[in-house]
This record gives sequence, C-alpha cells and structure tokens, in this order.
Amino acid sequence: MLNISTLFLSYLIGSISFALVVGKLFYKIDIRGYGSGNLGATNVYRVLGKKAGLIVAIADLLKGTLACLLPQIFNSTVNPIICGLLAILGHVFPVFAGFKGGKAVATATGVLLFLTPLGTLTGFVVFILTLILSKYVSLSSMLAGIAIFIYSLIFEDKVIIALALFISVLVIILHRQNIKRMIKGTENKIW
Repeated sequence: MLNISTLFLSYLIGSISFALVVGKLFYKIDIRGYGSGNLGATNVYRVLGKKAGLIVAIADLLKGTLACLLPQIFNSTVNPIICGLLAILGHVFPVFAGFKGGKAVATATGVLLFLTPLGTLTGFVVFILTLILSKYVSLSSMLAGIAIFIYSLIFEDKVIIALALFISVLVIILHRQNIKRMIKGTENKIW
C-alpha cells in the first residue's frame, strides 16, 4: 500500500501546475488564455514577466526532484526513476488542469538533477549557450535534452540512458509545433 501511495503522490505532485497557481493567485489570470496557452515557465515568463517565469521554472524543477525523493521520505521500495517519470507525466497530463499541461522541461530537469547531476549540468550549459546564440527556448530545451542523453551514453548506466532517451524524445515530441514555427521563421524568440 505504501508503494502505491508513493506512486500516486508522485503523479499528483507532477500534476500541480505552478503556472496556473502563480497566474491565478498573484495575477488573477488563467495563463491558459494568454500567450501560447501552455502551462509552462516559458509562457509565464512571456506573459507575466521574469519573476513569475523564474518562480514557475524553479517550482516545476523542484517537483521533479521531490518526486524522486519520495521513496526515501516514506521509506518505500519504489524506484525513484518511476516516481520521476510519474511526476513528468503528471506535468504533461495534470489531473488538476484537465490533463493539458506543460512540456515538462523543468520537471524533467528536476528528475535528472536528482539522478545525474553532472549530466544535468552538461544539459544546462548547452541550454544557456543555445539560448544566447539562438534566442529560442524551445531549441535550447531540445538540445539540452539531447546533450544529457549523450552524456548518459558515455557516463551512466543503461537505466539512466533509457530515461534520458525517453525524456529527449518526449521533449522533442512536445515541441513539434515549435519546430514547425522555427522552420517557417515564426517561432517567438525569448528576447
């Protein structure tokens, strides 16, 4: 029963949409009706500003890490990777927001930060460099995921490699509209 509760709580933590919470509590708006309508930090940043975007990014990242910590907190035998995956799925398909969530970049980063800190640092460096050079958050997110996967191929075990591959593919799939807009030249830049 403890293991089932840990898994369920991991999904519920992932389902907490901090973009929605910050928008409604502090700005009295439903962020889904503005910008891209996405429940992620980038949309919050574009619509509500840097401070709100940073708060959402950090909160979304921490929920991924917290989900991975749940087995330790509850002394459960559930693998932290499974808890992290459930938090990611909760972010993408949140029960509290009609199963329409964000693109899971920050939440996945929180999961990977727990499991492979150096791999995550590698991805973060790639993210920042790509963002500076291209000004595209979506491209930066996808390349960071690929960088973490490549890092995992070299330095991590098969389970982390599989997780990094899953996350990379998921992030690319969730950014398919952004890819189309980049090809057309209509994708929004961050600055």
